[in-house]
Parts: sequence; structure tokens; C-alpha cells
Amino acid sequence: MGSSYADIIESNKKYSENFGDKKNLPVPPIKNIVILTCMDSRLEPLKFAGLNLGDAHIVRNAGGRASDDAIRSLIISYKMLGTNEFYVIHHSDCGMESFTNEDMKSKFEGIKHNTELENIDWLTISDREESVRNDVEKIKTHPLVSDDIQVFGFIYEVKTGKLLEVK
Repeated sequence: MGSSYADIIESNKKYSENFGDKKNLPVPPIKNIVILTCMDSRLEPLKFAGLNLGDAHIVRNAGGRASDDAIRSLIISYKMLGTNEFYVIHHSDCGMESFTNEDMKSKFEGIKHNTELENIDWLTISDREESVRNDVEKIKTHPLVSDDIQVFGFIYEVKTGKLLEVK
């Protein structure tokens, strides 16, 4: 087992003993918002957005990108659980800025003629602000995303904790 396994089990035991009123939180997010952000372990989306548990859905992936699966989650959140504001939040010092699609493909050098590998866009980031703009636009123009949904774009600065709006 992993070296963190026992720690996680013990921590969960303590957490569940003090679970309190969390069991009464509603399934739909209280503030009707969704944050799409990176999986980076330095990011605490609820905290940097001034939110509490239950206030928002958080969708995370590498880079916080508007991938097909992320958009699927946003649409489910909107259609099934009533959210009406989407926040795309990328961040400074993101690992997705440190390599290209070709760099990623090179990690699979032993695989020959793999159509799956050849067709993957790893959604790497070469221009942080442009990637936010592209993702916001991709979400706004998706045929299943209503014009009533507000979509905002930000960059979170990991060195200062500040959110900078991208227009």
C-alpha cells in the first residue's frame, strides 16, 4: 500500500467523528456556481474564492482546461443542479506550461502507430491568458451551454493568492 494510506484512513476516521451538520448540505451548490480549475495541489478553490463547503461545484483537471469532460460536468451542474455562473480559473506556475503535446507524446515512445495517442490534445498551455480566453469562449459557444450562463475567466497567482480577471 501507498505510504499515505494509513494516514488517510486515520485522518478520515477523525474527520467523520466530527462531521456535524455537513450531512445537511444540499446537493445543488448554495451559490449556484461552478469553478473549473487545475488539479494543482497548491490551489484551494473554495478558500481563494471566499466560499464555504456546499457553496460551489469544483471541477478539476490538469490545467483547469475546458476539455470535453469538463464541459460535460459544467452542463450537468447547470441542467441538473441549477448553477448559472461558471468560473474558469487557470494559475501561474502551472505544470501544463512546461511541456508541449509533442513532449507528452514522446513519453510513449515505445507505442507505435497508436491512433489514440496521435489524436490526443493534451491541452498544454503556451499563453496563460490566451488559454483562459479560449476556454471561456469554448464554454460560451458550446451548443448545450445556455446564453443565460455567465462565464468568467481568471488567473490565480500562486505566489500571492490573488485572482486576476482575464477579459
